[in-house]
Amino acid sequence: MTSRGLTMLKDSKEGKGKTAYLILDGTTYELPVIVGTENEHAVDISCLRKETGYVTYDPGFGNTGACTSAITYVDGENGILRYRGYPIEELAAQGTFIETAYLLIFGALPTRSQRQEFRDLLSEQELLHEGLRHHFEGFPSNGHPMAILSAVINSLGCYHPDLLEITSTNDFLRAAAKIISKVRTIAAWSYRKAQGLPFMYPDPKLSYCRNFLHMMHSVPNRNFEPTDAQVRALTLFFLLHADHEQNCSCSTVRMVQSTEANLFASVSAGICALWGRLHGGANAGVVKMLEDIRDGEATIGQYIERVKRKECRLMGFGHRIYKSFDPRAKILRQAAHDMLDSIGYDDPLLDIALELAEVALNDEYFTSRKLYPNVDFYSGIILRALGIPVNMFPVMFAIGRMPGWIAHWNETNTDGTTKIHRPRQIYTGHESRPYIPLDMRLDP
Repeated sequence: MTSRGLTMLKDSKEGKGKTAYLILDGTTYELPVIVGTENEHAVDISCLRKETGYVTYDPGFGNTGACTSAITYVDGENGILRYRGYPIEELAAQGTFIETAYLLIFGALPTRSQRQEFRDLLSEQELLHEGLRHHFEGFPSNGHPMAILSAVINSLGCYHPDLLEITSTNDFLRAAAKIISKVRTIAAWSYRKAQGLPFMYPDPKLSYCRNFLHMMHSVPNRNFEPTDAQVRALTLFFLLHADHEQNCSCSTVRMVQSTEANLFASVSAGICALWGRLHGGANAGVVKMLEDIRDGEATIGQYIERVKRKECRLMGFGHRIYKSFDPRAKILRQAAHDMLDSIGYDDPLLDIALELAEVALNDEYFTSRKLYPNVDFYSGIILRALGIPVNMFPVMFAIGRMPGWIAHWNETNTDGTTKIHRPRQIYTGHESRPYIPLDMRLDP
């Protein structure tokens, strides 16, 4: 390719020591090639600007590796997702959210004693400081729960100043446990605030997910008793959302940490990044689409035709990374069925979803474009059946994603080679021009 002196980019021989060659203005530059454990290849351009004066142009960073990481592996072409090397299907079938969180954060599945110690620490940390409890009074009743979650998580640092500077493994363990445990309480209380309901304190006798549902739906004179299938569905929702490599919110956490910001501030920034409808709000779009079909705004066939005419999007289908299928969607599809059967909940949205999926998966328009159901397609149905309002959907995503953010923050914090993130740009504005005095400026 040719652009202002850029004439060629090629690879050398295969194997170890592989090198890429870049020719600019007749000068050849050697660029090292990095190979990951799953045979992923990357051209190392970290010295490109220093040596050539050029930068790369990659809007959205879709072809840019910003870091090396040992946490999560995603192979979108083949529908593979692994946490620390463990296939997501095996973790979902045999593991729990808490042991998966431990795995992501500390790099190994916990032993029986380590798992119990971590659970005990989570129970110990689940209460909020009473000062934080009153912090909720400052928010309006219609305040968005994501705004509340981000603000209160950030405020945790004020109540635990000893953890603003993490200098030991024990400090990190305590900080991680505080966030993972307290995020449930903060989320549930933001919901109770909006509903005008009294806050329910966490119950240390309950498991992680049962405790969250207790704080969400119990009242002082009657405890909410979820079915095992409901707890299982919520566990899978959290587990399957626990990490997903270098997505927008994860990259945000790593970027904020690169300034040496504390853990509380960094994950709070991640919450804000997750808030957007193209990230953490996607499953709410699925529910809205299914409700429109249910309410008669369009039949499934009509909606499909609208999508083909590009008048609207088929929400919950396709994925920027997965080009065959989303392995998480298969797991949640079965969890949704099991949960609805356990509570006798006849949700017409699930029937619409299944029919819509069948039609799309048998239509060449969608299969040729590799538009298959993703995790958002079924997660919204599960949350809806658990009594979670739509504006809480991204909050639920944030609870699940917290272990991944913490793991990435720690990986960056302990890397030893992390530099403050500072992307470059290609300036396209005005060239230098003189200042115009006010009385000489003309109205357009």
